[in-house]
Amino acid sequence: MTDSAGPPSDPDRPEATEGGGQQDGTPQDGTPESGSPQDSPPPSGSPQGGAPQDSPPQGDVSQEKGPAAAEADTADGAGAAGPEAEAGEAGAVASGEAEGGSEPAAGPVRGEADGVQTWADQPKGGILAARRSHWLRWTALAASFLVLIAAGVGWWMYKKLDGNITTDTGAVAELKAYEKERPTPVVVDAQNILLIGSDSRAGDNRKYGRDDGGSQRSDTTILLHLAADRKSATAVSIPRDLMVEIPSCRTADDKKTRERFTQFNSAFELGGTACTIRTVERMTGIRVDHHMVVDFNGFKDMVDAVDGVEICLKEPINDKDAHLELPAGRQTLNGEKALGYVRARKSLGNGSDTERMERQQQFLGALVNKMQSNGVLLNPTRLYPVLDAATKSLTTDPGLASLRDLYDLVRGMRDVPTEQVQFLTVPRQPYRNDPNRDELVEPDAGDLFRQLREDKPVAVVPADELQETEGDQESGRDGKPDDDGSESPTPTPTYSGSSAADDLCKQ
Repeated sequence: MTDSAGPPSDPDRPEATEGGGQQDGTPQDGTPESGSPQDSPPPSGSPQGGAPQDSPPQGDVSQEKGPAAAEADTADGAGAAGPEAEAGEAGAVASGEAEGGSEPAAGPVRGEADGVQTWADQPKGGILAARRSHWLRWTALAASFLVLIAAGVGWWMYKKLDGNITTDTGAVAELKAYEKERPTPVVVDAQNILLIGSDSRAGDNRKYGRDDGGSQRSDTTILLHLAADRKSATAVSIPRDLMVEIPSCRTADDKKTRERFTQFNSAFELGGTACTIRTVERMTGIRVDHHMVVDFNGFKDMVDAVDGVEICLKEPINDKDAHLELPAGRQTLNGEKALGYVRARKSLGNGSDTERMERQQQFLGALVNKMQSNGVLLNPTRLYPVLDAATKSLTTDPGLASLRDLYDLVRGMRDVPTEQVQFLTVPRQPYRNDPNRDELVEPDAGDLFRQLREDKPVAVVPADELQETEGDQESGRDGKPDDDGSESPTPTPTYSGSSAADDLCKQ
């Protein structure tokens, strides 16, 4: 009898899978399974693959391959994927070498079909490069944004400060009309700037006194000489009660005044800044290059901008007119108290304007020292509040009417040693016809003006030291010629004054 079920089972041959599976050990998806019986050749003499006698269905090419064919494919390194997988493998290796710089692992590369590939198997160089490129793009964008913001803020600050300044074009026009009578500059690059402190009681300043229709006088006038080499700065105070020749000037209502011999601060009241400049130039022979007018509020704000100025008082002060009450000793004055201190006169010393000018000079020296010692002039962040305070109440000629011009001026002064920032008052004495007024002392005043005009040095010492020096010089004059017969060099003129390096608390 013939067994229709097929030949008897052979224990040496693998059994066919249930459910009509293939008998060569290949899974239904056609992918060889690692470690399957197909890796071993069948026993000799056994039927090929143990397949049934009936022929397999036509068209099922994958089932025609036996274990030998699968083994051959595996030996060729192509696997079930064929040439496309081999090309993909080569591309992956090349990409890994280009991006990561590492060599591919030995042996066959597992494909995605086996489901075991992880991020660790991917080329790390490409991932890092992508992340780095992404980070650099965001960094560049953020930096560009910050630069734009900084530029915008800087431009806004510049325009704000620049717009604070009031330009005095009227004074320039008036001075041009009298150009022929003005002194000729002697030294190139030396600068002479007239600083005028206005005592106007108009507007916010009315609390400091009666407002008489907006008229004003120059409460403080200082001629600031900057040496051409910018190694020294000399500030010369001109007393407001000094008797001087005031030229004919044009008034605010376009009238002309007559020449007169009167007290100095009348020039500002009669003809404003131009008249004051012409009066100073006639008296000194020095060409005034620029001018600045600062009112009370500008002075207060500048002191507040540097966090106050330290002074020392030997005695307490109680001056109702100056709105000032201070104890004796070391203390720091804010803007309001500082203004009262430099304006007080009746309750301090002998009540003269001379002592007040000395106090103003000492305070200005302390202010300059504070600005230089704290690095204000070298630090734009700290300099901005000072410039903002100064420009708000500043009226100047067109040559200093921009922030760039003011900055160049400040930059030229910031390297001047504090001991070379000197303050003094023109040599003067009580006026012979009125002891309440002053007059120049000659030839001392003429010598001082000549030194400044020719940009030559001057020296200042405290008043008591100057008296001792003059006494020594008088005692040394015995009328006898020098033993060697040689001429001694001309000494530097010395005047009573102070410097920004002086400590008010050690005097």
